[in-house]
Amino acid sequence: MAVASMLPGLTRMLALSRRHLVSPLLSTSSFGRFYRGDSPTDSQKDMIEIPLPPWQERTDESIETKRARLLYESRKRGMLENCILLSLFAKEYLHHMTEKQLNLYDRLINEPSNDWDIYYWATEAKPAPEIFENEVMALLRDFAKNKNKEQRLRAPDLEYLFEKPH
Repeated sequence: MAVASMLPGLTRMLALSRRHLVSPLLSTSSFGRFYRGDSPTDSQKDMIEIPLPPWQERTDESIETKRARLLYESRKRGMLENCILLSLFAKEYLHHMTEKQLNLYDRLINEPSNDWDIYYWATEAKPAPEIFENEVMALLRDFAKNKNKEQRLRAPDLEYLFEKPH
């Protein structure tokens, strides 16, 4: 009985201490590019902004190096959904892309700080910012629709890297 009477007081004390620990973090300044959670039920009252360096286009690499880097970056994402979607997309389209398209794809997968944004744009769950509305985004959206109803449960094996491009 004594424990039951202490419970409301203990709950109130924990809530106050949690608010005290979180509130100094809320006063951090805002950055233009940061990582944030994206849960629809999250109030984001305890959001911490982690500054990320600005994205810069790589102009000093050959087209072969760019393709290889983008292939790797398509396979190694922060979430499984994008690992599968982008690695299969890269397998299908990367070797046929022009240099301009490669640059657009590079920006698409590397400028946003949140992989969920890329996934939501590709699946049309959320509109993409105007800067990403281009021919590569249209290709990715069409690919994400999976019109041929392919089974896409994992990233492709790497054997295709040793095949000659069609």
